[in-house]
Amino acid sequence: MKDEIIEFLKLEDKAKTIGEIANFLSAKNINIDNLEEEVNKLVSEGIVHETKKHKFILMQFCKSLRVGKIDVAKNGYAFLIQDNSQDDIFIAKDSLNGAIEGDTALVDLYLRNGKIEGKVLKILNRSLNRIVGEILFVNNIPTLILDDKKLNIEVKLNNNYANLVDGHKVLVELTEQIDDKTFEGTIIKVIGHKNDPDIDILTIAYKYNIELEFSEEVKKELQNIPEQVLPKDKVGRIDLTSEWIFTIDGDDTKDIDDAIGIKKIDNGYELGVHIADVSYYVRPNTALYNSAYERGTSSYLADRVLPMLPHELSNGICSLNPNVERLAISVVMKIDNKGEVFEYDIFPSVIKSRKQMTYKCVNKILEDGIIPEGYDEFANTLLEMNELSKILSKRLIRHGYIEFDIPEAKIIQDEHGKCIDVVKREQHEGEKLIENFMICANETVATHIYNMSLPFIYRIHGEPKTEKITDFLNLIKALNINVNTKGITTSSKDMQNLLVELKDYDESGILASMLLRSMQKAVYSPNNIGHFGLGLKNYTHFTSPIRRFPDTTVHELLRTYLFNKEINNEVVNYYQKYLIEVSEHSSEREQAAVDAEREVVDMKMAEYMESHINEEYEGVITTVTNFGFFVELPNLIEGLVHISTLNGNYNYVPDLLALVGSDKKKMYRIGDKVKIKVVNANKESRLIDFEVIDGNNK
Repeated sequence: MKDEIIEFLKLEDKAKTIGEIANFLSAKNINIDNLEEEVNKLVSEGIVHETKKHKFILMQFCKSLRVGKIDVAKNGYAFLIQDNSQDDIFIAKDSLNGAIEGDTALVDLYLRNGKIEGKVLKILNRSLNRIVGEILFVNNIPTLILDDKKLNIEVKLNNNYANLVDGHKVLVELTEQIDDKTFEGTIIKVIGHKNDPDIDILTIAYKYNIELEFSEEVKKELQNIPEQVLPKDKVGRIDLTSEWIFTIDGDDTKDIDDAIGIKKIDNGYELGVHIADVSYYVRPNTALYNSAYERGTSSYLADRVLPMLPHELSNGICSLNPNVERLAISVVMKIDNKGEVFEYDIFPSVIKSRKQMTYKCVNKILEDGIIPEGYDEFANTLLEMNELSKILSKRLIRHGYIEFDIPEAKIIQDEHGKCIDVVKREQHEGEKLIENFMICANETVATHIYNMSLPFIYRIHGEPKTEKITDFLNLIKALNINVNTKGITTSSKDMQNLLVELKDYDESGILASMLLRSMQKAVYSPNNIGHFGLGLKNYTHFTSPIRRFPDTTVHELLRTYLFNKEINNEVVNYYQKYLIEVSEHSSEREQAAVDAEREVVDMKMAEYMESHINEEYEGVITTVTNFGFFVELPNLIEGLVHISTLNGNYNYVPDLLALVGSDKKKMYRIGDKVKIKVVNANKESRLIDFEVIDGNNK
C-alpha cells in the first residue's frame, strides 16, 4: 500500500485529503482499512508532509521543508544532517523546539542575516530509548549524569537498583517523557564501575546499542552446531580440499572469512576466492539468525572485537582455520592480463586451508624479497598473486577507482586497557592484494545476480552533488593550489585525476579527507545505482559473512537462486520486500559501529595525551573555525588551538579558510605546519587542547 500512496501523491504537487487517497486506492482494489496508519508511517519517515489542514503532500514538493537527523553541538546549537548529501542546515538553540540529539525532525528553512537556517517544526521520530550514564548520589538519592553531553535532557530514575554506589556506569531505558527536556527512566543494567578495566569501551558499546552478550536461546542453538564438518554437510559440494588454498590476515585475527588460491593459465590467471559459508549454519527463523540481524555487524573497539556471531561460530566452525575442512562458497574466476573476468563459476565447496599466513610475513616476501620460516613452498604462488593484484589495481583505476589513501589510527593498549601509544595503520602489498581479490569477487557475484534481474542487496555509493564539488574546487583556489580544475565534473575519473594532481602538495592528505567528506556515504540497498568510489556498475558485500550481516544475506540469496534453483513469484516477492528492510537496518547498524569506533579512538587518544601534558610536537592545521583551529600530529592525534590562546586579535576569514591577525601580519590556515604544546587532555570529554609555541601564543 505504501508504494501506491506515494504513486498517487506523485501525480501532482498538491496536498490531498485522506478521502482523496482512499478513492484512488479503492480504484486499485486495495484494502484501505489501515490507510491512516500507512499514511502516518510515511509522515514519520519524512516521505510525506501533513499540512495544518490535515492534507498530505510528498516532501519532495515542499521546497522550504527538510527532514533529517538532529546533531547537537556542545554549545547547544545544532545541525540537521540530511541523507541525500545536501548541506547540513544550521539550527539555532532557540529554534530546536524540544528536539534533542538523534531525533528525526521536520525543519522549516528561512533566511537570517542572509544565511539559510532551520527551525524545527515537528519531531518525526525519537530514536533515543536507551542511554548510558554515571550514578552520583545527591542527598542519598541516585542521580544520573549522562555520558553524552550532547543530550541536553534530565532523566529521573524510577527504580532503586540494589547496591548502587557513586561511579557506577548504568544502562537506562527511557520509559516516559515528562516534558521537552525531562524523561523518566529505569535502570536495566549496571555496566560496572567507572574505575573498572575496559569500562570506558563497554559504556560506548552500550551507548550505540551494540550487544555484548548472546541470549540463552542463541546459546541453546549453539549446542546443535557441530565443531567439525560432518559427512552430510558435504553433499552437493565440490571438494577442493586438495587445492593449494590458504589465508592471509592480521597477526591476531581469529575470525577468518576468506581463503584464496591461484593458477597461471594460458591467457591470464585463475583466481579462487573461497568465503566461509556462514549461511549454512545461520539459518532464517532461528535465534542465531535473528541475533546476527539485530547486531548487523561486528564492532572493533580499540583492541576488542564485539562479534556479530558467537565465538563458537566466528572462531570455530565458520572460521577458515588451517588444516581442517570447512564449508565455503567459492568464486573461481578466469582473469585476462588486463584484469577482466572472462569466465567464472560460483558454487558451494569444501576446502582445507594449507596455511594461516600473516600480512607481516607476506609483505616481507612481496616487498623485501625475504622468505620467513615456513613460507618457502608458498613464495612463488604469492609472487604470482601479487602480479595479478597489480593488474587488478590498474583495471580499477581505468574504471575510475578513487584512491583516497587516508591513514587510520591504531590504538595500542597495555594489559589494563590503558592507551600507551597511537600509531598509523599501514597498508602494504599483502593488504592491497587481499583487497583487490575481494573487490573482484564482490563485483563478479553482484554482476551475476544483476544480470539475472533478481532481488539482491548491493553496496552502493552515489555520485556527489555538483555543489559539493564546486565548493571543494573553490577551496583549492582559496589555498592557491595550482591544479587544473577547468571542466571538472562529478565523474569518478575526474575525482581520481584531481587527487593524483593534489598528491604533489603538502596539503594533499587534508584535501583528500575534505573531498571524502563531500561525498555521499556508501550504504546497502536493493536498488543498484553502482559504486561511485570504486568506479563499478555492480558491487556487493559477499566476502565477510562472519562479521557483516549483508554478506550473510548475499550467501542466503546465492543458495536460494543458484544452488537450490528456487526462483518463483513467491520467493521474488518475499525478497523484494525483505531486502529493503535488511538494507536499511544493516546501514544503520554499520553507522552505529563506525560512530562507536570513532568515539573510542577519540577517547583513547585523549587518554594517551593525558600522560603527555606540556610536551611539544609539530603538526599540521587540518580545520579552521571562528573559534580556533585543529592541529593533527604525525600519529593522527588532533587537538584544538583556541583563538583565545593566540597572541593578538584574529578574525576568521571563510574565503581563505584562515584566521587572520588584525594587523594582517600573521595568518593560520589549512595546511600550515605549526609547533604546539599539549596544555590539556580529558578522556571523559574526549577533548585535547593545544597552544602554539612559535612565539605567537600567550
